[in-house]
Amino acid sequence: MRTTKERKVSTQSSPLQTSRWDRITPVLMGVIPTLIVVTFVWFPALFTVVLSFTNWDGIGALRDITFNGLQNYIDIATIYPPFWPAMWHNVLWLVGLFLVFTPLGMFLAVLLDKEIRASRFYQTSFYLPVVLSAALIGFMWQLMYSRDQGLLNMLFGTQIDWYGDPSINLWAAIVASGWRHTGYVMLLYLAGLKGIDPSLREAAQMDGANQLQTYLRIVFPVMRPINIIVMTITFIEGLRAFDLAWVINRGTNGLELISTLVTTNVAGEASRIGFGSALATMMLLLSSIFIILQLRVVMKGDS
Repeated sequence: MRTTKERKVSTQSSPLQTSRWDRITPVLMGVIPTLIVVTFVWFPALFTVVLSFTNWDGIGALRDITFNGLQNYIDIATIYPPFWPAMWHNVLWLVGLFLVFTPLGMFLAVLLDKEIRASRFYQTSFYLPVVLSAALIGFMWQLMYSRDQGLLNMLFGTQIDWYGDPSINLWAAIVASGWRHTGYVMLLYLAGLKGIDPSLREAAQMDGANQLQTYLRIVFPVMRPINIIVMTITFIEGLRAFDLAWVINRGTNGLELISTLVTTNVAGEASRIGFGSALATMMLLLSSIFIILQLRVVMKGDS
């Protein structure tokens, strides 16, 4: 029989022993998220790439699918009229966000970082559009852009159809999207500015640097992680930009975008799953190029 002393030692050492649940938990925490990502992200993405080499119309069994090689991609580049305007519109959308609304968000963050009066109110006001969906923003800006009762036309005494005129509706949509994007950028940079050591700015001022030089040479480089996040978000917003364009006029009449063309071909009246998958694959490739460049910058900075 075991002595009392041996039982005490056994009792004291038992908490150090890992139970079966303790061994299973890390496995579940790794396997379950991996299965979710593979099932709902990687498998659909790879299946889309495979379908892009077919002429499947969504009707019929998968075993009846006929592969047509690169024909969908050739047709997109040569005989599909909306494609190149859509590419150009995505580029303009991206440039507008990068050159206008991203710097505007940075400027607002710098102003609010100075602890001006009612800064909390301004932060909330500028960030409020971020919590709204892009579709809802599209409806809200109709109050501004309406030809008969819109606020802009009332102010300027005009009757411009901001959403209906194909020569200006893209710019009107970019402004509406930029209104939301500005608040997002402002919040990210404001959080970054709050986390910077004040001694860095003080040292720059002691060296004779003005405020502009301090921000360009000290503050902005220090916020490199924030810069990468903002660039990624801006690229995604510029490449996607689906909800707003679809709410306005289903991505037609001057608002053609790659994302709206994908939806039109996959879920439109003339269902062309293979053709739409080719468009989606092209979007995936464009996104991958940017992600690879971003990872190279991050890894180069870490090294």
